[in-house]
Amino acid sequence: MKHAPDAVDHLIDQWKTQRPDLQSDVMGIFGRFGRVWTYATRAIEETLGRWGLQMGDFDVLATVRRSGPPFTMAPSQLTHWLMLSPSGITSRLDRLEKVGLIERKPSEEDRRSLLIVLTPKGKKVVDEAVAAHVANQNKLLSSLSAADRKALDQILRTLLGTFEQSKQE
Repeated sequence: MKHAPDAVDHLIDQWKTQRPDLQSDVMGIFGRFGRVWTYATRAIEETLGRWGLQMGDFDVLATVRRSGPPFTMAPSQLTHWLMLSPSGITSRLDRLEKVGLIERKPSEEDRRSLLIVLTPKGKKVVDEAVAAHVANQNKLLSSLSAADRKALDQILRTLLGTFEQSKQE
């Protein structure tokens, strides 16, 4: 199927003229991936902004929420799941605690460590936000058929597996 040229095609054409030795098909894939992510990020941030959340804040709340009752996690678990450094998670936790969406409580097993607990307000906010987020994701992918979505998911799964496998080696 032939597609109309897009902005990335223009960039590739310029590189083909200036550097015909480069493998431009990979530039197209990553260029489109980056542009799609930029547009998607804007739409996601707009949706989450209705609850005063940034994407990183939502990631924290959603990770604790999907852990199930009692909606409690150690900061080290959050850093693992969110692929962040301990310092990277701290500012998010500070912001979420300040607005009453999470609390830090001492661990009963180890008094030296803290646990992150989703407050009732935090649970309400994340439950509302995640419903809107999933609806928004469906809207963002509405131009793809079910078969296209499945194929894209499989391609991304394969690519992600490659990155994660190389990280473990």
